[in-house]
Amino acid sequence: MLPRHLVRRLDLLTLQLFVSVHEEGTLTRGADREMIALSAASKRLNDMEQALGIEVFERNAKGMLLTAAGETLLHYARRILGDLEKISIDVGEHLHGVRGYVRMLANISAIIEFLPEDLQAFIASHGQVKINLEERPSAGVVKGILDGFADLGICSADTEIDGLLAVPYRQDELVVVMRPEHSLAGESQLDFAQTLAFDHVGLHADSFINLRTHAAARACGKPLRLRIHVPGFDAVCRMVQANLGLGVLPRKAFELIGRPLGLTAAALQDDWALRTLLLVVRDPAELSPVSRLLYRHLQGG
Repeated sequence: MLPRHLVRRLDLLTLQLFVSVHEEGTLTRGADREMIALSAASKRLNDMEQALGIEVFERNAKGMLLTAAGETLLHYARRILGDLEKISIDVGEHLHGVRGYVRMLANISAIIEFLPEDLQAFIASHGQVKINLEERPSAGVVKGILDGFADLGICSADTEIDGLLAVPYRQDELVVVMRPEHSLAGESQLDFAQTLAFDHVGLHADSFINLRTHAAARACGKPLRLRIHVPGFDAVCRMVQANLGLGVLPRKAFELIGRPLGLTAAALQDDWALRTLLLVVRDPAELSPVSRLLYRHLQGG
């Protein structure tokens, strides 16, 4: 059991302040975010470090950086604060008939291609459930589940899952998207190497598609002629439509977004273009009853 003085000094406001200072990078911005006077915020953190007997921040000219102990505390602080938020929502929403709340992270491919129909079917049978779905790159999904930020996650199968439990969710196929007059437009299938003579429109730097296409270009010994980075599939299609280059997208995303814009696509024959998406959790036994229901639903059972 924790000593009483430690429990008192690790109150929720201090934990929230600790997380905010880390996320904002400085004590001043963290205190502003929590609407606490700078002197009071400094005292809270100092008292907390004294109670723990170790420093959780390194203070330097660049701001506040976590120590190794601070990284450990951050993991538990986020989990505690997340659980508190779920308690507040799950209990409070009973007043309105809502019987559960699930926090979920997924990469953009899963959100565009599969989750709308899967979640619609789940909510049709469990209309009193609320789902908070946030988009993150696959590595960010894994980190968010490990940190306790969310209950369920969907990521690409080639992501390091760091001990999480993973089960297959869906498969998707990547295609090359282009204008109909492009010189490659007559092809039904392409090797990625065939696209390297042309400009590309890339997704954001942390996305699976961006990382994988760069790796494939390196394996071919050629540079990827990246004209522009954009944040999502819709932006890729619009930039391709504007003749800024080729795009690589999941086929279903192309059918939903690219084809209505008058674009065409060719299947990629490379092995990495057929992807498996994984459903990841820390431990199914630790899930709330409603999260466990959604977990089983997304497994198809």
